Amino acid sequence: MAVLLQLASTTAMSVTSEEREFFIALGESTTCLRKEHSITQTQQAERLGVSPQAVQAYVSAKRQIQVAVLPDLARLLSSTLEELFGQQQETTARKRGPAPKWQQQLGAIDQRPKN
Repeated sequence: MAVLLQLASTTAMSVTSEEREFFIALGESTTCLRKEHSITQTQQAERLGVSPQAVQAYVSAKRQIQVAVLPDLARLLSSTLEELFGQQQETTARKRGPAPKWQQQLGAIDQRPKN
């Protein structure tokens, strides 16, 4: 079953039910993170450079959030894209190999004496 989403350019785009579920889940995760950080939808809209109506449409999955906005949204919510997409635990579990250099350096700093 495909659902039509209205885009800003007034062209309709066919979206599968799986894609719609993804955008609903994305809206739910961003809402939870936004509330955890005590950010209103209006504040979120201002910081992302979109209208409050656009934020409401993203949350309710009536509009797809622009890909270019996702990194800004993740930063605003002190999150990662993986966490927004609900994939943080899966990604961490599958990751293999040595930690990146910056992560190793942070680990070394954490192990230093606290005095």
